[in-house]
Amino acid sequence: MSEANIKSLPPRSSVAESDTWDLSSLYCDNDQWEADYSFAEEKLDQYADFQGRLTESAEILAELLTFDGEMELLLERLGYYAFLRLTEDQADSNSQALEARMQNLAARAAQAASWIRPELLAIDSVKIEAFMQTECLQHYRLQLERILRYRPHTLGEKEEELLAMQAEMAQSASKIFRQLHDADLKFGEVENEHGELVELGNATFSQFLISPNRDVRKAAFHQYYNQFEAHENTLAATLGGSIQKDVYYARARGYDNALSGALFPDNVPQSVYDSLIESVRNNFEPLYKYYELRRKLMGIDEIHHYDTYVPIIGDLQVNRSWDEATDLVMESLQPLGKTYCEVLEAGLRGRWCDRYPNAGKQSGAFSAGSYIGDPYILMNYKPQVLNDVFTLTHEAGHSMHSYYSSKHQSFEYYNYTIFVAEVASTFNEQLLSDHMMKHAQDDRERAYLINRDIDAIRGTIIRQTMFAEFEKITHEMTENGQPLTVQSLREVYGQLLLDYFGPGFTVDDCLSLECFRIPHFYRAFYVYKYATGLSAAIALSRRVLDGGQQELNDYLNFLQGGCSKDPLDLLRDAGVDMEQPDTVDTALQQFSSLVNQLEALLS
Repeated sequence: MSEANIKSLPPRSSVAESDTWDLSSLYCDNDQWEADYSFAEEKLDQYADFQGRLTESAEILAELLTFDGEMELLLERLGYYAFLRLTEDQADSNSQALEARMQNLAARAAQAASWIRPELLAIDSVKIEAFMQTECLQHYRLQLERILRYRPHTLGEKEEELLAMQAEMAQSASKIFRQLHDADLKFGEVENEHGELVELGNATFSQFLISPNRDVRKAAFHQYYNQFEAHENTLAATLGGSIQKDVYYARARGYDNALSGALFPDNVPQSVYDSLIESVRNNFEPLYKYYELRRKLMGIDEIHHYDTYVPIIGDLQVNRSWDEATDLVMESLQPLGKTYCEVLEAGLRGRWCDRYPNAGKQSGAFSAGSYIGDPYILMNYKPQVLNDVFTLTHEAGHSMHSYYSSKHQSFEYYNYTIFVAEVASTFNEQLLSDHMMKHAQDDRERAYLINRDIDAIRGTIIRQTMFAEFEKITHEMTENGQPLTVQSLREVYGQLLLDYFGPGFTVDDCLSLECFRIPHFYRAFYVYKYATGLSAAIALSRRVLDGGQQELNDYLNFLQGGCSKDPLDLLRDAGVDMEQPDTVDTALQQFSSLVNQLEALLS
């Protein structure tokens, strides 16, 4: 192909302004940002004016909390602007400089404020309770209560200093894994279905797994895991080291175990975690049925892991412009009411979104909602890709969650937690899927949409729960003094694969090496939130679609809640109780129904 025929991405400077976001809700230009940056630098010294004085009076404490909130709000505004500018073109040196300076300022601010929590926790419990009864601290009462919850798990000054000194060292296992996984492992090349040699790596592995040519998928799969087998001892040592670190810190801080320590910040009981695993295990049969259906529809004798990602039905041929995608999203979201839809439509048709790819732009998509600025959305929208419409409504869900929270909460209580973050986004996906199913042109489109929903539940609820169970078992092994070796880790993961894929599935021996390539395992007990989030979104979307004004109000109040309550309480008020198995069971019943529908359409 000649250079003249190669289609390259346009430079940022040539992108139409109407297709980019307007960051003026944060700052009109870099000069305005610079002025606030200098102001923030000057204010940092004022933290020292309060140090050692928090026991003097409730008024001094209130003054400190007000000042700290103002500083955090200013830093958030500065940080979001610098970050968003850099994502526009990551090769732009001016944007790189803004982000680097912001990182430095944030580090200095964290250091300047680092004494606040230890000093608060050192205040006599009787005195701090008396302070919290005063009028000037009523606004900050929940914020203080959340800090004081950590009192039983906070050590003496010297011990806390020692733990703080270990912080960088504690990341060694994760850093070694990242260097090995992302840089040092070399996987060679694989010939794709077009006869082209393509470099195999972490980024391209998933692309090979959706190749329509089974020989390509199989070759890439085994070649990829050959490298993990060649380094399995190192990888087992790094993963074991990370797990030991989790157990060490949990014990040092007096938690019952590593899992309870990880659940503590969200105030989530371990029963929620255990119930998730139990519900998924009780609903394996529809999953096994799906794998058998997939095997039959693909016309293969045995189904392997490398057969589970290739689409049963290829992507539908579409060509939706941005405005047409917005039309479709807005039609699907009508059940959320006039206000929700008017605000979102103005943002999507206006300048909330950075719409299309350009040279140097960050890949993928995200929502970046802050307290002051618009809830911006980065997209790399492609009119021919149907899934990009789902990505758009997903990120729009995040943005509207940020919009409602910032409009109805003070800064201290607007920023919702990760536990509930995926609810609003996947809720919107549920509404879009429901709308498209009702207006599908033919059975092929219906089957495509059903299969997409099946794989979303399989990947987000079932697969993430398998990961969560692996984390629980391996941490318990360390807590019980059992060694974590290549053999023991592979045996645990291998048994989970057999359980979660079922008796009719062919599990290749090398697939047990998958436990050595999951980055989330270095941030333990996080992945379960994906499963609970989608489960809650499915239940809430059905509640709104099948209900009336009260059910809608409950959901909108959830969006408005920010972090003004614990995440379980926010969801309970919206209509789902994650402490009961019903929510996850309902999502898995929907999975079963979808499998039956797909079988009826395609068999």
